Amino acid sequence: MDFTLPESALAVQRGIADICARYDLDYWQRCESEKRWPQEVWEELGKGGWLGLAVPERFGGGGQGLLELAVATETISASGAAGGSAFTYVLTPGFGALTLTRHGTDRQREELLPRLATGELETCFALTEPDAGSNSLAITTSARREGDEFVINGQKIWITGVQRAAWMLLVTRTVPVAEARPRSHGLTVFLVNVPEAVAAGRLSFQPIPKMGANTTPSNMVFIDDLRVPAANVVGEVDQGAAVLWDILNPERVLLAASALGGAEVALRVAVQYAKEREVFGRPIGANQAVAFPLAQVKAKIELARLMIYKAAWSFDRRLPCGTEANIAKLTASQAAWEAADAAFQTHGGMAYSLEYPVARLLADARIGRVAPVTEELLLNYLATQVLGLPRGF
Repeated sequence: MDFTLPESALAVQRGIADICARYDLDYWQRCESEKRWPQEVWEELGKGGWLGLAVPERFGGGGQGLLELAVATETISASGAAGGSAFTYVLTPGFGALTLTRHGTDRQREELLPRLATGELETCFALTEPDAGSNSLAITTSARREGDEFVINGQKIWITGVQRAAWMLLVTRTVPVAEARPRSHGLTVFLVNVPEAVAAGRLSFQPIPKMGANTTPSNMVFIDDLRVPAANVVGEVDQGAAVLWDILNPERVLLAASALGGAEVALRVAVQYAKEREVFGRPIGANQAVAFPLAQVKAKIELARLMIYKAAWSFDRRLPCGTEANIAKLTASQAAWEAADAAFQTHGGMAYSLEYPVARLLADARIGRVAPVTEELLLNYLATQVLGLPRGF
C-alpha cells in the first residue's frame, strides 16, 4: 500500500500552484463580485496544457486520469478560488474530456478532444430537471427517433456553464421511466451543439440568481423540438446509464476536491487571523475555544483527502468507486462547511464584512452539502447499498 502521489500528480500540483500563485484572494473575490469567469487563469491553464490532463496523448493531452484532475481541482481551490474552482475542472476536463475519452465514438474523440485539451472548446452537462430533482431516473426530457435524427423536448434546471459551452452532454429518456425495466434502462446521452441549437431557436436558457459560486452562471434550460443527429449519441441508445455513472462519480470526486481546497483556504485564513488578532493581551489562537475547532477541521481535511484520492485511483483503474466517491463528497463537503463556519467564528463580527473573504467561503461551502446531490441521499446510499438496511421508499 503506497500513499505517495505519483509523479504525474505531483507535477500537476506544482504546475497549477505556480499559476495560481499569481492570483490572490482578492482576484477571486473580484471574480465573484463581478460575476465573471476567471478568464486569465483559464487561459494560462490552457496554454500550459493543464486542461487536457485526461485527454489521451494522441489527441494532444496528457494521458492522465481522474486522480490528476482531482489534484488539479484541489490545488486551484486551495489557492484561493475555493468553490468557484470546481467549474474550471468539472465542466470541460471532467464532463467533456473524461467522458468522451471513455465513451465517445472515434469521430467524436477526433473532432472534440484536441480542442477540449486546449480549452478552445468548453462543455456543460444537463441532467437535473425541476420535477425530478435528485431522482435522476425520473427525468422526462424525451428523445424520439426520426430516421437519422432524434427529436428532443424537455426542460432542465441548475445547468451550469451553458453560456460558454460549445457542446452540452444532454441526458434524455428514449424509453419513458414507466416503461423502463429496470428503471435505469432507456436513458440516452447526446452531444448537443449549443450555439447551433440556440441560433435555431430550439434551445434557450435563463440564468438563476445565486447566493454564491457566481463565477459561472447556472440556468434553467428549455428544449423545444431540437433535432440531434444519431451520430451524436454518446455510448449506446437506451444504455446511457453506463455513461451517466461515469459522469456522476467523477463529478462527485472533483466537487469533493474543490470542497477540500475550499476547506484549506478557510482554515488558512482562520489560522492566520487567530495568530494576528490580539484580545485581552494575547492572540485569540491561544484560546482552546478558538484553537480546537480549527484543529478538528484539519483532521477532517486529511481524512477527506484520503477518500478523494482513493475514489479517483479506483475510477482510473475501472474498479467500483461509487461508495468511495459518495463518501469523498460527503466528508469533503462537511469539512468545507465546518472550516468556513470555524473561520467565521474565529473572525467574529468582522467575518460579516465583505472586506474579508469569509462570507464568500461560507456561501461556497454551503452549496456543497445540497448539490449536486444532498447529504441525505448520500447517507441513504450508504445505509441501503453498503449497510444493507431496508429502503424507506
